[in-house]
Amino acid sequence: MTGKPGVGDVMPDIAMEGAGGQQIRPGDFAGRRAVLFFYPKDMTRGCTTEAVDFSRLKPRFDAAGVAVLGISKDSPARHAKFTEKHSLSVDLASDAAEGGLSDALGIWTEKQLYGKRFMGMVRTTYMLGPDGRIERVWDKVKVAGHVQEVLSAAEE
Repeated sequence: MTGKPGVGDVMPDIAMEGAGGQQIRPGDFAGRRAVLFFYPKDMTRGCTTEAVDFSRLKPRFDAAGVAVLGISKDSPARHAKFTEKHSLSVDLASDAAEGGLSDALGIWTEKQLYGKRFMGMVRTTYMLGPDGRIERVWDKVKVAGHVQEVLSAAEE
């Protein structure tokens, strides 16, 4: 595969670290659909809103048979604090390793803010089919209304 994986491609099966220290891979969701939402940073306004929205609607994702996993470069310990502070019910994974999943997807990239360049996560959501193939991609996500849109696609 050359370039960024897209609809129809198999999601790279790269291990990340869960809040409890366990390994989590996209392949762990084989046989069911899954939503992987990548976000820039725990405890920031937009990321908190997105994680809280996914948690609030998690019972509906569960009813649709769709797993939900939030992913950022934050450490498992920070994820645990984020989860506790906001009573999150969605699982979170740390993709902190260089060459990790967000790197393979091309969504850990150089960004610019107020003239400063830095590496950052492009807020992106992937829906995977039971075969591990990417069914849908939401790129450069705007938080308002996003989770409801993903839920609607999950319930189709």
